[in-house]
Amino acid sequence: MPVKMYDVTARVFAAMQNLDITSLASYPETEIRPVLPSLVRMSLLSPLDNTESSMESRKQILAVLIGIEVVNSIVSYLQVNYHELENDLKKELLTRQKSSNASAFFDAQGQPEYGLQSGIALGFERADVARKVRVVLSEIFNLQQQVSAAAEQKPSAGTPVITAQSEILDDGIYLEEVVDILCIALAELPSLLNILELTDALVHVPNGYRIVCALVANFPDCYRDVVSHVISNCDEEGNEGKQRLALLMALSEMNPSQALANRSMCVDMLKVPSFMLKLALKHSDDLIAFLTGLLLGNDQNLRSWFALYIRTSQKRKGDALNLVRVELLQKIVQITSSAADLKDFNLQGAVLLRLYCALRGIGGLKFNDDEINALSQLVTSCPQPTASGVRFVTLALCMLIACPSLVSTITLENKAVEWLQWLIREDAFFCKRSGTSSSLGEMLLLLAIHFHSNQITAISEMVCSTLAMKIPIRPNSTNRIKQLFTQDLFTEQVVALHAVRVPVTPNLNGTIPGYLPVHCIHQLLKSRTFLKHKVPIKAWIFKQICSSVRPVHPVMPALVEVFVNTLIIPNPTGKINIDHMHRPFTETEILHVFRTSPLTFFAVELQQPPAGEDLAQMEVACPLTAQLLMIYYLMLYEDTRLMNLSALGGRKQKEYSNNFLGGLPLKYLLQKAHQFHNDYLSLFHPLLRLIISNYPHLSMVDDWLEEHYLANSSLESDHWYDLKPELLTRALDTVKTKPRLAIRLFKRLLQLPPESLAQYAHQLVQHLPHVFQKDVPRYVKDLYNDLWLRLNAVLPTTFWIMSLRAITNNSDALNRRTFANESLLEPMDVLSCPREVFCSPYMLVILLRILKGSLAASKTYLNVHMQQKQVLDKNGLVQTDADREELKTTLIASQESAAVHILLEVLDYMDSKANTRVAKLELREIQGIIGTYVHQAFITEPSLAKLVHFQTYPKSVIPMIVASVPSMHICIDFVHEFLNVTEMDKQIFTIELTSHLVLNYSIPKSLGVSKFCLNVIQTTLSLLTSSAKCKFLRNVLPAMVRFVETFPILADDCVNILMNTGRSLHSQSSLGVTTMQMPLTESAKLCSYRDAQLHITMIEDAFKALVEAVMQKAELY
Repeated sequence: MPVKMYDVTARVFAAMQNLDITSLASYPETEIRPVLPSLVRMSLLSPLDNTESSMESRKQILAVLIGIEVVNSIVSYLQVNYHELENDLKKELLTRQKSSNASAFFDAQGQPEYGLQSGIALGFERADVARKVRVVLSEIFNLQQQVSAAAEQKPSAGTPVITAQSEILDDGIYLEEVVDILCIALAELPSLLNILELTDALVHVPNGYRIVCALVANFPDCYRDVVSHVISNCDEEGNEGKQRLALLMALSEMNPSQALANRSMCVDMLKVPSFMLKLALKHSDDLIAFLTGLLLGNDQNLRSWFALYIRTSQKRKGDALNLVRVELLQKIVQITSSAADLKDFNLQGAVLLRLYCALRGIGGLKFNDDEINALSQLVTSCPQPTASGVRFVTLALCMLIACPSLVSTITLENKAVEWLQWLIREDAFFCKRSGTSSSLGEMLLLLAIHFHSNQITAISEMVCSTLAMKIPIRPNSTNRIKQLFTQDLFTEQVVALHAVRVPVTPNLNGTIPGYLPVHCIHQLLKSRTFLKHKVPIKAWIFKQICSSVRPVHPVMPALVEVFVNTLIIPNPTGKINIDHMHRPFTETEILHVFRTSPLTFFAVELQQPPAGEDLAQMEVACPLTAQLLMIYYLMLYEDTRLMNLSALGGRKQKEYSNNFLGGLPLKYLLQKAHQFHNDYLSLFHPLLRLIISNYPHLSMVDDWLEEHYLANSSLESDHWYDLKPELLTRALDTVKTKPRLAIRLFKRLLQLPPESLAQYAHQLVQHLPHVFQKDVPRYVKDLYNDLWLRLNAVLPTTFWIMSLRAITNNSDALNRRTFANESLLEPMDVLSCPREVFCSPYMLVILLRILKGSLAASKTYLNVHMQQKQVLDKNGLVQTDADREELKTTLIASQESAAVHILLEVLDYMDSKANTRVAKLELREIQGIIGTYVHQAFITEPSLAKLVHFQTYPKSVIPMIVASVPSMHICIDFVHEFLNVTEMDKQIFTIELTSHLVLNYSIPKSLGVSKFCLNVIQTTLSLLTSSAKCKFLRNVLPAMVRFVETFPILADDCVNILMNTGRSLHSQSSLGVTTMQMPLTESAKLCSYRDAQLHITMIEDAFKALVEAVMQKAELY
């Protein structure tokens, strides 16, 4: 039977949304028939707004309805008593809930078929208005119950979904009346009926989507809610999903203006991809952009969802995906056929290439023959030489690798080879005309290098980074394109010869995108291709270093590292016999990079050899970047050479001279790299590691802290004038009489950057002893000390030698250079200064700074010396020598302990001369300086503390060193071991040291050590002779008092020792004998008696001290 009801048209729905009555009046009666219920209800209900405009609209509605016959029946539906009907329906719903299923309910009814004697359909036609409404609503409730029962049975019993059946709803002839009744009922019975629940039920009947569309047209404000509800509950699998999809399409046809909003809703909910694609096809202008956003956007969940749909849909041959593929194919054909006429061909082609790569790599789409031919035609296009053309060709090249099906046949392969050959021929023209810094030739070269070395992973990373997407590239799928590159286009020798002729990138920096010549050279060096084919590469690398600017390109440090490895280890695997033909940079080339540095004047002994014409014409684009790269090369070269001495096999390797390395401003350049950390991010950290391991004296902690402080505290001046040397000399000469001039000049010098300040270094250092004399104001000394620290941050090792020469006034003794890495002094030569140098706090600080650096360099030199002078056995293998290692350790420990002992003796000398108040203040300051140095030495090497105290030092220094060295507490762990030594002086020193330690560190462990010391004192006194006992007792009595003062619990032990010793001395003096001798003569007796009385008096004084220090101590009570 033909369906009588008409579908809602888009213009009728738009008029209902906007309440455009004028438009509705112009439409035919059959077209506005579905929305008559809402129009009739609007015309009959009393309006809330009584304005003139609303009354006019109501008149227009009435004008539309006049003459339409069906309006009368709709009016009759509005006259039903819906209050009474609502009560009856609630009772019916309650009965339905109590019944187990629909059949039980019908059996319980007294009148079957809702009281209609002649069947539902015929009875419905003959029934009155109220009965019709009751029948339709009961059918809706019955339909909802069938749907819910089927939904409950599906997951539990696994039964298929039962299609709901209704005689009234299935027959199209009753649809208009059903829609009229449902529209009125939705408005009159909101507590029983909900449009979303109606949608879920009606979607299961054949004409349900028509009814829902009509309902939504009568209530246009519910459109978005209905669409959102259907999308969220739609599953494309199964019959129900198809019905919901048909409903969504009908709703979309009814309201085409909301197509993009509905599409966005599908994306947000990750639902109904078929509906989403069909909506996207309605707006084909942005189809490519929409699909690209799905696959290449930032939402990983969205990408995975759509990729899964593509994989499953092409297996089921889904109509939506096929329609999209057809549309995309037409776009490719359209673009390629009119490539010459399109101004934005490169842009459109690049977008299509990325989209198809994403469909293939992420979505797993398998191209059909038409798509392969069209894509091959697009990929092998020859665009114009512009920046966008370079981008298009780059993407096309990557697509050839990512999609191996584009070279699956001989015809396609020949077309790809011809295109690649054209690309090679036109590379220079392309780069010159496009204005880009990256070259297609470099990319082709780099791909060929990776294919030769079979590094498919590197090719995959390169393709993925160019396409800006992560797609899988399998090794077996690249065999054909690999053969094209390695056999037909680029052989290995051609690659090497072509790469070395490629010009370097001018002003190379980290902001230049794309693949550059440096990438190709780096990979060829890494694979030893240049060595294999005997192609020299040093000149190219040197030119690229000179052409580098900041921020440094991340490949440059890696290029230097690979170059150094090929210099030292040309054949790491040993599989191929490669002759060593690469040559390191010469001193002339290195000095060419440093020729503009204002700090090269320090290297007095460096005579720059004449440079060649080619070298003289080569400009350094950024001196700081080139110098840092060259310093990194030198550090890495020396480190690699020393680490691989055994692998060299006796082969002579170039070594850079000691003075040459010492004349380069390593520390200054390291500070510059730290200052511009973001620009040298890939270079600073490896350079810092090499300098710390090989040149520890250039990276001491104190220097870093003070350099940071000076950098933050010094004034930054935008301009400064050149200071005349004569004026500075006059200020330094008159620093005592006219300090004002020196203060003004020193402040101006502190405003200069270190490289500008360095030109005044000689003048400043020559007057160092003169400035630090006692008569000079302290503020002048502080300013001069800041100047010294800033100059020390430029080129410390050379500056240390200059300072020592000025301090000692003896340059002959300082010309002995013994270190291989730097021109440094022996640590003991640093301390061979006049005594007044140690008595000046400022000069002592400078001296200790130099001493730290020389000791750190000494350790490094000894390690390097052992590596260079290796002992070989008969077979030429390196032989480990424990004796040499032990001698090295002993020498280092001797140097460090000797330095500490000299400083402790300085404290002893200063203490003996501290008679005045000023001298005591100077002693206090020097004590803090020396204590800080000793503390750092003990923390760095704890075994040094044990060695220094085993060797002992003046006892008068013990209180000062315990008070000023916080790390002295570590001596408590091993001090008891020294008491086992039989030498009385060492025992006395140990007891004295222990007493001061426990007085400062009254911890539980100190109590045990104190008890042990008292036991040793008691045992020793019982074994010594009378004279030795008196000497021992005289030295340990003050220590015993300190023990008891710290731990009063030891008072009984000390009293016993004193009582026993006193009795023994008294007995011996009374008898005139000793424990070891026969009776004495009268004169000897008298002398012995006198000594004994003296020591008895000393014991009595010790008793008094114990009473005053302990017994009368208020804290104990």
